[in-house]
Amino acid sequence: MSHRLQLTGVSILVLLALAARATAQAATRPAVAMYPPTQDNGRCFRELFEQPDQWKDTRSLISSLGYADHVLNKQFTDAQLAAWLPMLQQWGIKLELEVGAVKPWGPTGEKTFTVQRKTWDRVQRLGGRIDAIAMDEPLCCARKEIKQPDEYAVAETAAFISLVRKQYPDMRIGDIEPYPFIPLADQIRWLDALEKRLAEMQIRGLDFYRLDVNWAEFTVFDRGNWQEVKKLQQHCRARKVPFSLIYWASDYPSLKKRGLADDATWYISVMRQGQDYAMVDGAPDQYVIESWIGAPARCLPDSAEFSFTRSVCDFVRKFAKRDSTK
Repeated sequence: MSHRLQLTGVSILVLLALAARATAQAATRPAVAMYPPTQDNGRCFRELFEQPDQWKDTRSLISSLGYADHVLNKQFTDAQLAAWLPMLQQWGIKLELEVGAVKPWGPTGEKTFTVQRKTWDRVQRLGGRIDAIAMDEPLCCARKEIKQPDEYAVAETAAFISLVRKQYPDMRIGDIEPYPFIPLADQIRWLDALEKRLAEMQIRGLDFYRLDVNWAEFTVFDRGNWQEVKKLQQHCRARKVPFSLIYWASDYPSLKKRGLADDATWYISVMRQGQDYAMVDGAPDQYVIESWIGAPARCLPDSAEFSFTRSVCDFVRKFAKRDSTK
């Protein structure tokens, strides 16, 4: 009996040590968000919940599942969301939503907030907990679509953030901007100006800054490079704003027009971006694998070649284990 007790005691110590090691690794591992394709009326998102055994490996590697709020609202019924959203909490996965802050349909922060909060409240009423929202390119929209100066974008984005902070104080807020459409110097000025305005309003600043890199332009138009992305990462770190980076198949649309794209293109291109940014010692605080290009066609299983979840699984195992302190 004493021998059995001794072995049990040793086993407990081993298990405790393994648990502590796993906890330490989880604490240092960069965050990973997965935004699946939305084509076919949300088929991929639906499959994640209807076939959970088909992506167990991927699920163990990600920290967040993301989707555009207006698409989520349109594609799924109350009954579906009520059945699915609580499953995320059971899996230990957070929910992220891409939202508008400055948009043609909502040119002011107050307008976009008023429209979208109905969707957020619906999600929460049906059992979802929104951990974070990512504002979809307010600076880009002001410049490109509603033809307003940067100062306007700063003021309205800050107004939007203020309303969210007041009504949803636990919700993290980040900004997404495109690069190289918004050049590096402008990205830095924008971030600094927005943080300054929020500080003046005594509102907590951004919880992350996310870059959407059209890296095909680096070659096609000789515009932008990964070294500049790394500089923005360093600037965000200096400001204590976590740096988030979207990984996607930037070359897919052009290759598709030429009849050269398939699901392998998605997989290879995402891995290529991972390699290219690693070559300049880039390592974001959050990796975001996201598809809005209608590819790949297959979402599950994560054991299938070139499926979306397989690309996430393989990408995370290769790249997201890296130290993100540089």
